[in-house]
This record gives sequence, C-alpha cells and structure tokens, in this order.
Amino acid sequence: MEQSNQNDEFIVGFVRGSHGISGEFKVESTSGEYEHFASMKEVALRNGKTGEQKSFSVEYAKVGGRDLYMKLAGIDSPELAQKFNKWEIVVPRENACPLGENEWYIEDLKNCALVYKGNDGLAEKSAPIQVGTITDVMEGGSGNLLEVCLAEKCDCLSESVKFDSNGKVRTVYVPLKDQFIGTVDVKNKIIQLMHLWILE
Repeated sequence: MEQSNQNDEFIVGFVRGSHGISGEFKVESTSGEYEHFASMKEVALRNGKTGEQKSFSVEYAKVGGRDLYMKLAGIDSPELAQKFNKWEIVVPRENACPLGENEWYIEDLKNCALVYKGNDGLAEKSAPIQVGTITDVMEGGSGNLLEVCLAEKCDCLSESVKFDSNGKVRTVYVPLKDQFIGTVDVKNKIIQLMHLWILE
C-alpha cells in the first residue's frame, strides 16, 4: 500500500544508502513491488522531517538480486547520494504501483467516513450511521489497520466508547480485513464497518 504526502503525489519508496561510486542508491519500495520504477522519468526526493523536496530526472532504475538501485541526474558521488539517505521518493499518481483487486492507495482511504448499518433484521430499512472518520492507515502485525477518529455525535456508540478518561475523542484501530470491513467506496469516501464491537 503506497502512501501519499499530498493529494496526487505518492511516496513510492525510500532512499536506503548509497551504492557504488557513481551516486547510485538503494531503494526500499513502500508497496514491496519494483517493476513500476523502470518507467519513471522524473521523481522528487523529499525529506520527511523538514518537508524539503528536490526534483530529479531518472537516469535508470535497475533490479540487482532482491534490491532496486536508482541513479538520478545530478547525484554523481556516493557522498551526495548519502545526503539523501532516508528521504522519500515521491511521484505523481500515474507513476505509483498499479493497484490489484481489493487494493487502495492510503491517501484515498484517508478522510473516508466509516459507516455502520444495523444488523437488527431491519438492515434494509435502516440508514447507515457514520461512526467515525479514517485518519490514517498503519501497519500492524497481521496486516494494515485503519486509524479511526470516532464520531462525537453518534447515538449507536456509548459515551465510554467515544471518549477516553480525559474526555477526549478516542482514536481506535480497525483491521482492514473482510470480517471487519465491508464495501470500500473511495470514490464516494465511504467505508463500511461490519461490527460495532470492534470499536470498543
């Protein structure tokens, strides 16, 4: 799952140290896929801490064993390549890793409404209720987790579920798995929650 730092710019990888003497560096892909790097003509390197960003033309990206190596125009020494160590590799949406079935970009999941439709036998008649908003996607031990900021005005959630002991709105994590998440509609920014108890 690729991350995004702006609406249509995606973080597709990270610089992981220099390689050789020409300014080439090793790349860690955020999606685990590397084929899409071969078609990239331009990328931006971005410092995740300061926000500083610089654009470069791609001279080449090649796979060596289980690793990917990239050479950018203007980075011509190992010392200069090392200066960009840990920087993000950012590209437009069209250069991000293609999506497979039931895959989404993290940026597209953010700000989606998490909705629940009652399981009381009258589900066809009851309207979906927004129980929270997706604020981020985190990596968990057994898969991705949706970070959910719970809705303050939701009658189907008790006060103890919605607020912590300090009275602040709670953030909870819901596994991005079929048994907990139903329909994902990124176009309309709606994600279906299957069970309320997972929020407790």
